[in-house]
Amino acid sequence: MLEKRWDKSRLPSRHVSVGPDRAPHRSYYYAMGLTEDQINQPLVGVATCWNEAAPCNIALSRQAQPVKQGVAEAGGTPREFTTITVTDGIAMGHQGMKSSLVSREIIADSVEVTMRGHCYDALVGLAGCDKSLPGMMMAMLRLNVPSVFMYGGSILPGRFQGRDVTVVDVFEAVGQHAAGKMTDAELHELECVACPSAGACGGQFTANTMAMVSEAIGLALPGSAGAPAPYEERDRFAFESGRAVMALLARNLRPRDIVTREALENAAVAVGATGGSTNAGLHLPAIAHEAGIRFTMDDVVTIMRRTPYIADLKPGGKYVALDVHRIGGISVILKALLDAGLLHGDCMTVTGRSLAENLKDVVFPTDQDVVYPVSRAISPTGGVVGLRGNLAPEGAIVKVAGLKNQRFAGTALCFDCEEDAFAAVQARAYKPGDVIVIRYEGPKGGPGMREMLSTTSAIYGQEMGEQVALITDGRFSGGTRGFCIGHVGPEAAVGGPIALLRNGDRITIDAVAGTIDVALTDAELAERRAAWRPRQTAYQSGALWKYAQLVGPAHLGALTHPGAAAETESYADQ
Repeated sequence: MLEKRWDKSRLPSRHVSVGPDRAPHRSYYYAMGLTEDQINQPLVGVATCWNEAAPCNIALSRQAQPVKQGVAEAGGTPREFTTITVTDGIAMGHQGMKSSLVSREIIADSVEVTMRGHCYDALVGLAGCDKSLPGMMMAMLRLNVPSVFMYGGSILPGRFQGRDVTVVDVFEAVGQHAAGKMTDAELHELECVACPSAGACGGQFTANTMAMVSEAIGLALPGSAGAPAPYEERDRFAFESGRAVMALLARNLRPRDIVTREALENAAVAVGATGGSTNAGLHLPAIAHEAGIRFTMDDVVTIMRRTPYIADLKPGGKYVALDVHRIGGISVILKALLDAGLLHGDCMTVTGRSLAENLKDVVFPTDQDVVYPVSRAISPTGGVVGLRGNLAPEGAIVKVAGLKNQRFAGTALCFDCEEDAFAAVQARAYKPGDVIVIRYEGPKGGPGMREMLSTTSAIYGQEMGEQVALITDGRFSGGTRGFCIGHVGPEAAVGGPIALLRNGDRITIDAVAGTIDVALTDAELAERRAAWRPRQTAYQSGALWKYAQLVGPAHLGALTHPGAAAETESYADQ
């Protein structure tokens, strides 16, 4: 009966569960309490990034249980396993942040090898922290077995002095405290109330940006990314995600059938429309790479430039993820974009229906100011734009959502690591008109391409956010605001122009025109390049060393392997 319903002759789990030769393998499943029927069913990996590192991940183990129930009810056998995360809020501002982007690859790799090693037939992946979301989606596309993604949910907003706050307010408070504008007692009170529950950072930072991507790209059930982590309705979405993956398995509908170039364009539109994290410029190309699609940072920012900005969300705006959930969730944002003709509505999703079919009954609420219709957009262009010029031949990226002035000209103040820049900011050793340069923090040069939230938040806390600019070959947190340009490429470690800058060089940034230039001639740059010598990092062994040997440029997604384009045989078909 179940064996007849599920023909295992083409499923990976046949290698560990079918035939006399697999008696030793089956004995291990009996040892874990499985019945013969359960062994004969499809084996479904239920992967979570659960750990006790941070509130982002702490609810994932709870949510995995109803996923397993949904799989079992639909005739599958769930097998739960966990992988790592590196939590940016705790890794931020010190050497630990070098591990953050590296963790994206480790998550994807570890899910891949667990699925391969045990021959699981399908995957439900739950993630909470910034890099764990793209890492899990990358694994789904790499394996290309029927898969459903589910976000663990955002944190509830904290309350401080009568207003909603997030962890970014705490980072900015460090700058206020250093400037004498906040007392020790006030800083302590804020840190105690800013993060009142389980869940990932509450603004439109990287986690919520990539959660929105999961729905826009079609890998998550509609509505599943919206509810905060503590809400029990998440358990219903978890149960339905388990059932959904079994329906996908029955239809043999796979991630690469869902994540097409058009679906990636939908995701980029959604990021731009909400002033999402600049890290989408890294993660969307990396997800595309796993599907064998070339979709670069240039493609992402080109789409964002023509996308209206319609969601008034932190850090550039005033609302948080809970507010989006209260007005109907991410579906409301997608509906506004679809009705304006900005999305490809015919893209397939994990429901087995198209994006347009999923959204057909969504009614845009008019009695709110969290999300605007496209006809009344906050601004006519997206919240994230790309820059290019003689300082960034491979491009750079900046979030302009909420930025009053999109042009800046000033003189370079150069630092060769984030710690030195942060110390200078704390000491107020900079002035209005400076362009603070933080280099040798790129994918290879860091290694690991650190985020700079501690430094940018301290600048904002000192009320200098509109008076200086900051450029780096590293990254910025989704919580960063101000004139902050990241992903400058080529990076300093490979001799990019950012490595050749000297204090006092005149730099002009124009986010309207999309340019970033230093007032040096080609001959002057060539002369400096001839005198430049590569630097050696302190990481000459271990995971960070391995990453530095493999990682490619940021504008292609900081990739570490050839991707699906080089694939000769898919795991799902072995």
